[in-house]
Amino acid sequence: MYTLALGPEWLSSDYLIAQFGLIGILVIVFAESGLFAFLPGDSLLFTAGLLVADGTRITQPLWLVCTLIVTAAILGDQAGYLIGKFAGPKLFNRPGSRLFKRENLDSAHEFMDQHGPKAIVLARFVPIIRTFAPMIAGAGSMTYRTFLTYNVIGGTAWGTGLTVAGYWLGQIGFIKNHIEAILLGIVLISVVPAAIEVLRTRRKSKAQQPKGIAVRRGRHARR
Repeated sequence: MYTLALGPEWLSSDYLIAQFGLIGILVIVFAESGLFAFLPGDSLLFTAGLLVADGTRITQPLWLVCTLIVTAAILGDQAGYLIGKFAGPKLFNRPGSRLFKRENLDSAHEFMDQHGPKAIVLARFVPIIRTFAPMIAGAGSMTYRTFLTYNVIGGTAWGTGLTVAGYWLGQIGFIKNHIEAILLGIVLISVVPAAIEVLRTRRKSKAQQPKGIAVRRGRHARR
C-alpha cells in the first residue's frame, strides 16, 4: 500500500482509503472543496488513480471514479459558495479571527479583479486556497452563474486530471517503486503557487507603505 508521512496517520491517503474506500475519498473531496482545509486532496486523488490501476482497494472503473470525484468537488464548492454568501459578512468581520479577517476578503477581491473568474479554476490546484476560494466568491460580488461555470471547469480539471495521472503513471514501474517521493513532490509543487502569491502580496504591501516624511518644525525646534 502507498504511504506518505506528512502528518498524522489519519490524514494520510493510505489510512483514509484503507478505512473508508471510495466513499471516504468522495467525502474528503467534498469537505476540502468548501468546508474544511488541511486535507490531502491532491495526493488522495493521485493515490485513488493508482489503486484503480491496481484494482486492489478500488474496483470501480476509472470513468466512474472520476465522475464521482468531479461531482463531489463541484458540490463541495457549491456548499462553500453558499456559506460565503449567507454567512460571509459575519465570518469576515470577526475581530479575533486569523483566517476570516476583513483584510483577507479585501485581498481576495483584489485577486479576483486581477485574475477574473479563472481564479476559481486556479484555486483548485492550491491546497487551503481551494477551500476558501468559493467562500470568498460567495461573500464577494461574483454572480452564481459565473461561479457555477468556472466551478464545473475547475472541478472537472482537478478531479479528472489528478486521478487519471495517478492511473496512467501508476502503471510505470519507476513510479510505483518511488510512490512516496512522487506524492511528496505533488504536495510541494501544489504549495508553490500559494507561496509565490504570499511573497508577492507582502512585497506589494511594503511598496505601497508611505515613506517616512520629515516633519518640518519651527526654528525653536531646530535649536
